[in-house]
Amino acid sequence: MNWSAKPIKYKGNNRIAVYFEKNTDLIRRIKQVEGARWSPSLVAWHLPDTVENRIRFKIVPQSNNLPSSEGMEQIEKFKQWLRSKRYSQSTVVTYSEALKSFLVFYREKPIAEITNEDVIIYNNDYILKNNLSASYQNQTVNAVKLFFQTIRDTKMLVDKIHRPKRAKVLPNVLSKEEVKLILNAHSNIKHKMMLSMIYSCGLRRSELLNLKFSDIDSKRNIVLLKNAKGKKDRIAPLSPKILAMLREYYIAYKPKIWLFEGQNAGEMYSEYSLQSVLKQALKKIGNTKPVTLHWLRHSYATHLLESGTDLRYIQELLGHNSSKTTEIYTHVSTKSLQQIKSPFDDL
Repeated sequence: MNWSAKPIKYKGNNRIAVYFEKNTDLIRRIKQVEGARWSPSLVAWHLPDTVENRIRFKIVPQSNNLPSSEGMEQIEKFKQWLRSKRYSQSTVVTYSEALKSFLVFYREKPIAEITNEDVIIYNNDYILKNNLSASYQNQTVNAVKLFFQTIRDTKMLVDKIHRPKRAKVLPNVLSKEEVKLILNAHSNIKHKMMLSMIYSCGLRRSELLNLKFSDIDSKRNIVLLKNAKGKKDRIAPLSPKILAMLREYYIAYKPKIWLFEGQNAGEMYSEYSLQSVLKQALKKIGNTKPVTLHWLRHSYATHLLESGTDLRYIQELLGHNSSKTTEIYTHVSTKSLQQIKSPFDDL
């Protein structure tokens, strides 16, 4: 099994990021390491930067894990450029870490001398050699392209940097019966409400956690999603059943700022706790599939399509920039497939 690890700064703390293709055994083992956490923004597991963990994951000395002084300076400038362009903090972290890895690989080479050929060498001798994912490679390409757009003295031809071929991976979808079991697994109204909101409105995890009670418009039966992915506002319809549940939830919890708050009033509910809510629901109903919160969003879109909702409306509801992103749900909808008669039946 192939993996790679490196020290990082995460939310001001020294951590070790561990990268590997999705593997059930590796995930089980890394969960046993004290303090291990999954980060969607890093697309990696991360754990405390201790001597024990450095030995366990064979981390090279810190001095060998840093770019040149020129590289460090340029990374800071790149971060400032990203922030000035209003990129989200998670994107700033992801891109700067990807760029750092690239510049560590070329720490002995002046940045002005780095060429397109060097990107190909990096992809082969680092990413492919360490069996890192195509999505990580694509993130690195994004970071390198953006970075060299900010550099005046360069031999890099940004438009010529090639991307990895995208794998045609179908979204994971649950049946309506499976969704119903998951949503009804919790007796706690708060936990039930969070999972129900994600499915009933097709929300991303961050969109749910950033909701305020003022974003719920009960008169128009909509929820306003402000500053969602891509810094776009959009609205999603609220079913009467969800509104009734929200009223019951509000009476029980009376949130101060965020629609869903942590143990302390006014504190946003954490991503880790939300993932735990889903994990507990799956355990209660005996569902052994590797279900994630995003599966509920995929299921929402697919069920809408199967009920006859126009693809253009689904695109708007999900906040997709391109209709091609939404069209993938046509490949997992079973409504049309069920009408096809197999030639085997005529034998």
